[in-house]
Amino acid sequence: MRTTPTICDERTETMLTTLLIPFRFIITFTFALVSTGIIGALIILVGLPKLLLPIPAVQRMFSTWANGLFRLWGYAMSATFRLTQPMRWHIEGDSQLHRDRWYMILANHRSWVDILVLMHLSCRNMPMPRFFLKHQLIWVPIVGLGCWTLDMPFMKRYSREQIAKNPKLQGKDISTTQKKCQKFRHIPTTVINFCEGTRFTPEKHAKRQSPFKHLLAPKAGGTAFALQIMGQQFDAILDITIIYPDDKRPAVWQLLSGQLRDIYVNVETLPVTDDLIGDYFNDEAFKTHFQSWLNSRWQRKDQLIDAMKSKSDIS
Repeated sequence: MRTTPTICDERTETMLTTLLIPFRFIITFTFALVSTGIIGALIILVGLPKLLLPIPAVQRMFSTWANGLFRLWGYAMSATFRLTQPMRWHIEGDSQLHRDRWYMILANHRSWVDILVLMHLSCRNMPMPRFFLKHQLIWVPIVGLGCWTLDMPFMKRYSREQIAKNPKLQGKDISTTQKKCQKFRHIPTTVINFCEGTRFTPEKHAKRQSPFKHLLAPKAGGTAFALQIMGQQFDAILDITIIYPDDKRPAVWQLLSGQLRDIYVNVETLPVTDDLIGDYFNDEAFKTHFQSWLNSRWQRKDQLIDAMKSKSDIS
């Protein structure tokens, strides 16, 4: 005979869930820390002979090994979503993606959890992601050498004042980054681009007077720069929209403590057409066109978030 849960039972369950939060955090955080430390150390060990033996064929071999370790780390981070509690993934849109292709991701940015969400998606059916990093990060212990081993490009941008003083610097940042990105020809890669440039908050939304309901206005320069450098190499652009319940911006604490239970994702594949590749910083006509294209994508993304909220009853 089945019995109806009482208010006391519900309170007891809520109390137990609350008491378990610190233990879930300790278990998940320890797992993430240990797996990151071990796999990170292995990646660095792979990077040492790559640093000491500047032979292209040898470096490609070690890069392949490092990429395999990077995917292993991705699986470990994906496991953090379900280590101490069930996680419900709601993934819609294009699923015919391949690990042996090259992609660029355009994504909205609400939380640091977004990066782990994209790592989870990459482990499923995409190449492992790469980021364009500031040149200063190469000196960060462990992170710098690890990213160098994974062939992530370190960008060194020159200001207008520097170029005015030394005209030879004009275009040097692009040519240098292009040379570094040639390594991606040997390893299928996904380049991640958070076009808003920062995480969404209601305060930033109001301050910037964003024309979008759920998003900050996108910054086109970084996206255009990536396409100028690697556009001919990308098989497709992946427009990815990430939504969390209650329109919240979950902190890593909520993920690690088991308080994040649902994640909604939409993936749309776009072709890399010739009109999306050009000199954004020196061609005003192209700059205007590209800004219009990216804003139209963000308008569609805004509408998609509304539709997904309505369909999935996300408050």
